[in-house]
Amino acid sequence: MDFIKCACIETLYTELPFLDRFQAAKRDGFGAVEFWSWTDKDLAAVRAAAQAAGILISGFNGDAAFSLIDPAQKADYLAFLRRSAEAARQVGARSLTIHSNALGEGGAVADRCDALSHTVKLCAMFDTLHDCARLGEETGVRMHLEALNTTTDHPGNFLAATRMAAELTAMVGSPMLKILYDVYHMQLNEGSLCGNIRAYGAQIGHVHVADAPGRHEPGTGEINFRRVYACLKEAGYQGLIGYELFPNSTTAEAVRAIMSD
Repeated sequence: MDFIKCACIETLYTELPFLDRFQAAKRDGFGAVEFWSWTDKDLAAVRAAAQAAGILISGFNGDAAFSLIDPAQKADYLAFLRRSAEAARQVGARSLTIHSNALGEGGAVADRCDALSHTVKLCAMFDTLHDCARLGEETGVRMHLEALNTTTDHPGNFLAATRMAAELTAMVGSPMLKILYDVYHMQLNEGSLCGNIRAYGAQIGHVHVADAPGRHEPGTGEINFRRVYACLKEAGYQGLIGYELFPNSTTAEAVRAIMSD
């Protein structure tokens, strides 16, 4: 595989203190790291740890308590996203991941916005994504819109399909707004991984990997990752492959599987 591998250090190397995970990932051959939240981190220490390790910070989540799909939350959503973009610039991260719904502890959907119709949710998301793209263009921080599985980890999440995410970002039409294609989430929601990569590869800005079921390292589930990587290459994808997975046993064993994949 020719892609640069990126370790999610919220799920890998959890046996180590957070700041030690940068060096551990670099030592094991990763070219980049990513994590979930920034508000609970010492950003100066994070930047120093990444620089000392000589490793890229790919990105982290840009939203938290607010939802893209609720028009009443637009101002608050964008205000927090701007703070996230400033944090990304502070640590040298190049992207933010954004979602349709506010996510709480363990990634649970915190606000389903059940009182809103499908039409309102979709139009609100499309409207606010224009502003997300403009913020990306202003700051130089890329925005990656992620669909999540609704079968296992994120019941009630609105954005659940590759097609919706890809068509929304394509209609906005900014190079600073693309989708985060999560192989694990999409295998659970819709399958047809290679078909969707072929159809929407031009809109993929970042890729997450975990096997399904289980969300562990490649080889523990049913996904043919070599075929997935080949399809990404055929589609012209040149970004990172982010390993956002929970080791089946230990980080060391997961890393061995990742590096041999």
